[in-house]
Amino acid sequence: MALLSRRTVEISHVKIAVSGKGGVGKTLIAAGLACAFVDKGFKTIAIDADSSPNLALTLNLTPEEARQIVPISENKKLVESKTDTGFSGVYRLSFKVDDIVREYSVKTPFGVNLIVMGTVKSMGSGCTCPENAVVRALLRHLVVERDEAVVLDTEAGVEHLGRGTARHVDTLLIVADANMKSLEIAKHIHELASGSSIKRVYLVGNKVGDKAQEETIRNFARENGLKILVFIPFDRTVVEMEMRGETPLKDRDSEAVRAIEGLATLLTARNDQQEVKAERVMREGGKQL
Repeated sequence: MALLSRRTVEISHVKIAVSGKGGVGKTLIAAGLACAFVDKGFKTIAIDADSSPNLALTLNLTPEEARQIVPISENKKLVESKTDTGFSGVYRLSFKVDDIVREYSVKTPFGVNLIVMGTVKSMGSGCTCPENAVVRALLRHLVVERDEAVVLDTEAGVEHLGRGTARHVDTLLIVADANMKSLEIAKHIHELASGSSIKRVYLVGNKVGDKAQEETIRNFARENGLKILVFIPFDRTVVEMEMRGETPLKDRDSEAVRAIEGLATLLTARNDQQEVKAERVMREGGKQL
């Protein structure tokens, strides 16, 4: 009974947002984490909050199935049902959103429940449109009020922090490769996140092909005060499968996929020994498990 009680507490704290410059591989990491959480026994919701949503394909839905998903922010019928008061220019600010999870989440072949959120402008700056109200309420409900593990794939760049998209998560992963542009974006995201309520902010080095690239990321992180959680290797299998229109997550022997599974283990350490190991990995700059 004690183990079950502890697990219930921990599930409520697996609330991860994945951010970074476009093209650094954050969607694969977000999808891989969600799948790994399912494998560990967590009921898991993946949220696609990118303006160019691709999480559905990475979670092994077909292009046809992905095209049929209407983002929450673009679902006019849903937004009106939640916010309409019958008076022009006046809408409700208080409404239930738990039914949205039941009715609009999509079960993927990997066992992850997917919600395509879509994006809205200036969500964190007081914009008072109905779409904002629904998205904001749903995000808070998913991250704060539910017990599932949640993985949020954010919009590329830094805009999502200004809009408050990742406001309620407890861990923010900033994905970067050895390209200096992606590292500068990572630094900017880190600076913005440091002033927020997010408890843990880590850098994940991705597509690392050799020691020189690893050292580039490591040195940049050291000079700018970023904590590296793990390095994920460059994997030719990922490139080849994506060229064929397949999700790399179907290949569980992929070196990159295995590294993402190791990252999930760090994020869900359940006992003192694992927590000590996770801390050691962080101190050593993200060596893989």
